[in-house]
Amino acid sequence: MADNPAFYRARAAEQHAAAEAATLDNVRDRCERAAKAWDEMAARAERTETMRHAREAKAQQARMELAAAG
Repeated sequence: MADNPAFYRARAAEQHAAAEAATLDNVRDRCERAAKAWDEMAARAERTETMRHAREAKAQQARMELAAAG
């Protein structure tokens, strides 16, 4: 499975649609719980991606400063 926020958001949308189409309360509840879990995974993946970009930018800046000093 890809650690991709878009993938997780798509799965959440599928579960939201399944919840809306469900005729049984327990099925609707299960789909809503699944959608919430997918949304949380998407948010976590987005935070991780943001933090990774910030860390990479900081490392690049440090390399540039080191190269300029040396």
